[in-house]
Amino acid sequence: MSESLIDLLLEVGKALIVLVGIVGAGAFMSFIERRLLALWQDRYGPNRVGPFGLLQLAADMIKMFFKEDWIPPFADRRIFILAPIIAFTAFILAFAVVPITPTWGVADLNVGLLYILAIAGLAVYAVLFAGWSSNNKYSLLGSLRASAQTLSYEVFLGLSLMGIVIQTGSFNLRDIVEAQADLWNVVPQILGFVTFLFAGVAVTHRHPFDQPEAEQELADGYHIEYAGMKWGLFFVGEYIGIVLVSSLIVTLFFGGWHGPWLPPFIWFALKTACFMVFFILLRASLPRPRFDQVMSFGWKVCLPLTLINMLVTAAVVLISTQ
Repeated sequence: MSESLIDLLLEVGKALIVLVGIVGAGAFMSFIERRLLALWQDRYGPNRVGPFGLLQLAADMIKMFFKEDWIPPFADRRIFILAPIIAFTAFILAFAVVPITPTWGVADLNVGLLYILAIAGLAVYAVLFAGWSSNNKYSLLGSLRASAQTLSYEVFLGLSLMGIVIQTGSFNLRDIVEAQADLWNVVPQILGFVTFLFAGVAVTHRHPFDQPEAEQELADGYHIEYAGMKWGLFFVGEYIGIVLVSSLIVTLFFGGWHGPWLPPFIWFALKTACFMVFFILLRASLPRPRFDQVMSFGWKVCLPLTLINMLVTAAVVLISTQ
């Protein structure tokens, strides 16, 4: 067997391990969320299936596999089926350039940051396709809300990272992590971190920015007509999006794998898990604002913050290089 073929097989093996890890983390996060919400709300949560309820995830998967694969009448069948596939795969593909350790990662692109923004942005097509193809007014309204919110906050998501790009001079995520060996970016880029955090919550449609799925107003939004594994793809895709945003926060602002004593992978996993728990804490503690308030907050607060951060960073870099 040639050396190049062995290298190729090793890279494919790494990619499969990362893929299984991401999907597993996203699926297991749903169980952790239910347990933490139960703890904070002084109730039991899922504790019947297996020891401490640890097999609840397997029970949910079996239930979704055996539920009826139903497509509503007058729906556009092809687009209806395509939407959850896009929702599930977009965030997984975006994870390909996230460096987990100095030697572990699926791909190392010089334009990794642009790649993530481009691929993750494809998720908005899943929302639009789901809402339009379902032939349901609530689903359509939810998809319009979701697409408007996602497109708006993706602008702030990208602009909030321009300060880091100016500071490090690279779009490569490994270069950005290596530049944080002495000082994490969250210190000089605190405004960028705050806006990225807000935008990340909004893009993943998580509480309190979950207006596209508001049960009281839209009867669960754009995936109201989905059931079985199609709904499961939307469900797991949302949690994979949380894993992606949490890992990006760690990579871009909190030093990635850098840390004392422990191995790099452990540091990366611990930091990412902390922000995943933070997403759950937001759901447990904050009320849902109106949709117009969410959009107004984005354009009137987040946009000025990102522009100020970018201008200040550019000025500091310009002065320091003279």
